[in-house]
Amino acid sequence: MSAAFRKAAKARQRPHRERAQPAARTKLGLLEKKKDYRLRAQDYHKKQNALRALQKKALDKNPDEFYFKMIRAEVKDGVHVIKQPKDEITPEQMKLMRTQDIKYVEMKRVAEAKKIERLKAELHLLDAAGSGPRRHLFFVDTEREVQQFDIAAHLDTVPELVDRVYNRPTIATLQREAVKGPTDPAHLKKLAQQRKNQYDLLRQRIEREKAMFVISQKIQTRKDLLDKTHKVKVKKETTTGPAIYKFKFQRKR
Repeated sequence: MSAAFRKAAKARQRPHRERAQPAARTKLGLLEKKKDYRLRAQDYHKKQNALRALQKKALDKNPDEFYFKMIRAEVKDGVHVIKQPKDEITPEQMKLMRTQDIKYVEMKRVAEAKKIERLKAELHLLDAAGSGPRRHLFFVDTEREVQQFDIAAHLDTVPELVDRVYNRPTIATLQREAVKGPTDPAHLKKLAQQRKNQYDLLRQRIEREKAMFVISQKIQTRKDLLDKTHKVKVKKETTTGPAIYKFKFQRKR
């Protein structure tokens, strides 16, 4: 056979192509191909070796052998679960832990209370948001004085400053001294916003201090419940207060 004939015969041959995996049979696994037989054989022998090793381990096992996982593990709903050991804590240790918790919360609460006092000293609660309307009572002797009463004259100030609850200078002070402080409306507006922010911060700190006080009360209640004294719950625990228990009277030596 000449070389030209072999070349022409080779050119007429069609290349072999593996057929594609049908979409309907994708769930059944890979389509069996000539190239995959070695991988399937290796996987099969690997599983068989693992099964033989487990069988040998089961046959060689000592029936009297004991290890702690036998009592620390169990099967729940077909899942192997290892039991977690419980912490062994005595009542005295628990009381000490509660005491430390109370000390920490009280320390944070006292620090918050000091910050509140400093803020109050700086702000003097001037024009506090949410405060109720203020009243100033003046006492007179007759009904005629009530009808002729002039609050500006009584306070010795100008009528424009009567509604102010702070920094209300008298007429003599205004005549003797010049007005101090900013008078620009934009600057005054900025100062008012800063004062409002300070009051918001004060309100947040007061709420935080109250929450810490409630937490310390609840921790103290849980600490008291560790005693073996007979007790009856009088009031349930709420978000604003701890539960209230009535303990049986017991005379201490």
